[in-house]
Amino acid sequence: MTNTAASFSTGAAEAKSFDLSAASSPERRLLSEDQLRHCYEALKVFKGKRFGSPQTIHHEFQILEASRMEALEMRNRCTVALNSLHQRKNRYSDVLPFDNNRVILKQHKDYKPSAMGYINASFVMTSESVSRFIATQGPLPNTSEDFWEMVLQYHCPAIIMLTRLVDGTHTVKCGDYFQAEDGPREFGNIRITTKWIQTADTSLILRCLEVKNKEITDHMSN
Repeated sequence: MTNTAASFSTGAAEAKSFDLSAASSPERRLLSEDQLRHCYEALKVFKGKRFGSPQTIHHEFQILEASRMEALEMRNRCTVALNSLHQRKNRYSDVLPFDNNRVILKQHKDYKPSAMGYINASFVMTSESVSRFIATQGPLPNTSEDFWEMVLQYHCPAIIMLTRLVDGTHTVKCGDYFQAEDGPREFGNIRITTKWIQTADTSLILRCLEVKNKEITDHMSN
């Protein structure tokens, strides 16, 4: 499991690349032809926008901001997220998953039918030729276990973290759901262990995390 926290630097210094050949690093996993093709296509699209026409990204954000839905439409399309049982699981009141493409968790600890496997996360398709992604909010202290359950249930091979835990104004943007440098961390039935960490000069951090469900592990060891 890889957790990547990214920020871009415009400094003139040449960025230090990751050395994944170190003895402490695990063996590289070979990608299938389809996985390689999807990665190539995704990077090609990003490279074209980031370096070819960086103003395109800014323009797309402006379009999204201008297209913000009205309250009535949100009530009609986000009924599960707005359920009173789930509101404490939403970091922001206006960033909610639609009913038709939200991620649904298999029930594991909350057996109330009304819970509906809710997590503030949505399936996203960038194009017909690229694999499906999951977009989710920065986990809250009370949703970290749900986040890792989602990672396990949907076999997510990598996590790209696009926000800091705390921003420049000291506002908490994301709960600490991964830092386990001093030993394993547990979120309910989920145990997280950091295997190794690498940092580049651009502040890009690459973490290899081992994620296990304690119930399954304990059952297999008995």
